[in-house]
Amino acid sequence: MNICIHRVLFALWLPLTALAQSGPQIIHLWEAGAPGFESRMDEPEQAQDWWVRNIHNPSITVFRPPVGKANGCALVVAPGGGFHALVFNSEGKDVAKFLNTLGVTVFVLKYRLPGEEHSPYTMANVREDAYRAMRLVRSRAIEFQIDPHRIGILGFSVGGAVVMMVAFDKGEGDPKAVDPVDRVNGRPDFEMLVYPGGAQAPKTIPADAPPAFLLCANDDEYGCDQVTMDLLREFRAARVSVEAHFLPQGKHGFNMGERSSFAAVRDWPQRMADWLGDRGFLKPSTVESPTTAPR
Repeated sequence: MNICIHRVLFALWLPLTALAQSGPQIIHLWEAGAPGFESRMDEPEQAQDWWVRNIHNPSITVFRPPVGKANGCALVVAPGGGFHALVFNSEGKDVAKFLNTLGVTVFVLKYRLPGEEHSPYTMANVREDAYRAMRLVRSRAIEFQIDPHRIGILGFSVGGAVVMMVAFDKGEGDPKAVDPVDRVNGRPDFEMLVYPGGAQAPKTIPADAPPAFLLCANDDEYGCDQVTMDLLREFRAARVSVEAHFLPQGKHGFNMGERSSFAAVRDWPQRMADWLGDRGFLKPSTVESPTTAPR
């Protein structure tokens, strides 16, 4: 009798364990802490309402699609927040939930914040975090069951500046690096910028830049509509594939659109989904090792 009860309890316990293991996974970008700031890695983050601050041990939070839904496409997501906070829920978790329904594996980046009061960090540290996130994801492509040729980056607001930090350089790794992650290419295969700010568009964009998706409201009160227009002009001048959407109204920070009274704002995530599908990024593909994948 006791044996039967134990078997029933064990059978009930297994699915609960699977559910617990299926939650988001947090991976710090460096096991020993960010280079030069290792002594601060154990300082706790601060989080309240919509924001996360006091990030001294940058990380990615992994959101996986439902079982059987993943198609090999992956996205590193850089939330906005003016470099003094991260809009982690509305421009991170909620984004991941939507993209997971498309079969995309999502890695929400917590990068260091140079705009925070008394911050010891600079924009160079943000760039370091962004490149490290891209390289870390690509280096573990087999583990995450993703295609190393279909790893993009999506940025909201100043997260758009984070995208620009890694999208327009070659991103070549250091073949002599002690850490194998640093040997991997860190350039994204595609880029998406939603009301991008925090930096001006570059004067020129290289002809081999990744294909781009741009979206902004025409009445953005922080001038992100002009940044988006400048990016569009430079992408077109470089003959880089680009799709741009300028919504007639919506202002800044509409996140995934669910709070807006405007249909065009509420439905904008579908425009992103359409672009990903039209570009072929959502087609299932065979996962190959990033060490053999040509870049």
